[in-house]
Amino acid sequence: MQSVTRYVGLLLGSSLAIASIAGLVCAQTGRESYTPAALGQIQQPAGTDLADDSEYHVSAYPQFIPELAEGEGRAETASFCGSCHSTRYIIMQPPLPAATWETEVTKMRKTFGAAIPDASAVLILKYLQTHYTPETRKE
Repeated sequence: MQSVTRYVGLLLGSSLAIASIAGLVCAQTGRESYTPAALGQIQQPAGTDLADDSEYHVSAYPQFIPELAEGEGRAETASFCGSCHSTRYIIMQPPLPAATWETEVTKMRKTFGAAIPDASAVLILKYLQTHYTPETRKE
């Protein structure tokens, strides 16, 4: 008999807990909380008046531009590749095989439309294959 009473007590306790949670959910979504006139409005304090002769400045953001390895084709690589993305993308890549660099340069030109002349593309490819392959990458 005690086990049945204990079971009924647990069942009633669980039911009361579920009912109270449901009541909280219903109370928070009632008409008082979300009236159409209040939707999308954020209450903010009034802004401060700024003086007409005030000057406000923000200091320059720190920038770290990684250095590409020295070598022939560095200027072309920095110029043409850097016109679309940071040279950091070249340096942060794991060392790629020479064939993969050729695929990457071709993709940048053909797929993404990088305006790299043929002569510069040859220099860039040679530069990347000379400095950023598993065999040639210098840490």
